[in-house]
Amino acid sequence: MFPDPEALRRDLLTLAEMESPSSDPVAVARVLDTVEGWACDLGAEVQLLSGGTRRFAFGVDGTRSPLLILAHADTVWPHGTLADMPLRVEGERLYGPGVYDMKAGLVGAIHALRALAGQWPAGGIVLLVTPDEEIGSPSSRAHIEHEAGAARAALVPEPPVGAADTAHAHALKTGRKGVIDAALTLTGQAAHAGNEPERGASAIAAAAGLIPQIEALARPELGTTVLVTQIAGGTASNVVPAGCRLGLDVRVAQAGEDERVMRELAALTPADGRVQAEWALTLNRPPFPRSPETLALFARAQAAAQDLGFKLSETAVGGGSDGNFTAPLCPTLDGLGAPGDGAHAAHEHIRLDLWPERVALLAELLRRV
Repeated sequence: MFPDPEALRRDLLTLAEMESPSSDPVAVARVLDTVEGWACDLGAEVQLLSGGTRRFAFGVDGTRSPLLILAHADTVWPHGTLADMPLRVEGERLYGPGVYDMKAGLVGAIHALRALAGQWPAGGIVLLVTPDEEIGSPSSRAHIEHEAGAARAALVPEPPVGAADTAHAHALKTGRKGVIDAALTLTGQAAHAGNEPERGASAIAAAAGLIPQIEALARPELGTTVLVTQIAGGTASNVVPAGCRLGLDVRVAQAGEDERVMRELAALTPADGRVQAEWALTLNRPPFPRSPETLALFARAQAAAQDLGFKLSETAVGGGSDGNFTAPLCPTLDGLGAPGDGAHAAHEHIRLDLWPERVALLAELLRRV
C-alpha cells in the first residue's frame, strides 16, 4: 500500500543532486528532463509549454474534467550550495537544499502516479511542473490558470504545515494569503547637512513619517498584514539624504483586500512636498480562501488518511504558492508533499519515516476524487 522508501529516497537524491536555482533555466530544465523520463515511463503525453513549463497528461480523454497535480522544479538555492550544505541522512531525516521545497513533493507525485499502475481515474490526470514558482511564476501563471480552469480539482504537493513535529506532521493547507509586491522610492533634495540643511529635503525623514501610515493599513481582523521590512537610503553622514527606498511585506487573506491596500498605499504622499514618492505595486499571488469546496476536498483526504492508518488536520497559512492561482478556479488542496522542516533555511530536511504515507495519501486522492 505504501511506496518503497528506498525507491523514494533514491529518486529524491537524483533530483536533489541537480542544483536548480530559478535564475538558471538550463539547470531547472535538467530536473524537468529527469521528471519527463519518469513520466514517459508511465505513458504520459508530454507538452513543452512556453517559458519552460512541462505538461504531462495521463489518460486525459475529454470524457470528464481531469485532476491537476501542480509542482515546481526550481529552488531558492544558488549554484554551489551543495558544497556547503551537502545532502546527508541523519536518522529519519534527509537534509539538503530543495529537498523539502519541493523536490520531495515532485518525486512523491511521480510515485503516486506509479501506484495507480496506469489505472487512471475518469478524465485522467495532468501533472504540471513549472520552472519559476520561487520567483512568483511569471512565465507559468497563465499555464497554471489555464489548467485549473479545466480541472475538477488541484492537488499541490508543497510541504505540509508543522512537519517537524510528528503530532502535526500531516496538516494540509486549505487556505493561503495573497501576496502583494510593494516598494516605495522617495526622492528629495541633497544639501550639505552642516552648512545649509534647510536647502535639503530629506527622503529618509519623509520615509519615517510615512511608515506609521503604511503599517496602519493592516487589518489583522481580516488577515491583512502590512509591514515595512526593508529600508535603504542616504549617501554620507554629512549629506541631507536625497534618496530612500522602502520594501514592504503585504499579505491579504480575503478577496478585495488586495485592491484596497494597493489603492490606499498609492494614495500616501510625504508631508514635505519637495519629496516625490513613486510606488511599485503588483499582486504577486491572489488570496487562496478556505472555500466550502476545498474543505469538502479535505474531508475526502481526511477519510483516506484514516483508511491508511494516520490522522490528518488542516489549516490556513500566510505564505503563498502556485495553489493561490488555482484556488479561485477549482477546489485546491495544498501541503500534500513530504513532511519535514526548514524551507529556504540551512536546516532544510524531510522526514523519511513519514513520507511514504504522504505519497500513499496522494495516490488515494487520485483514485477517489
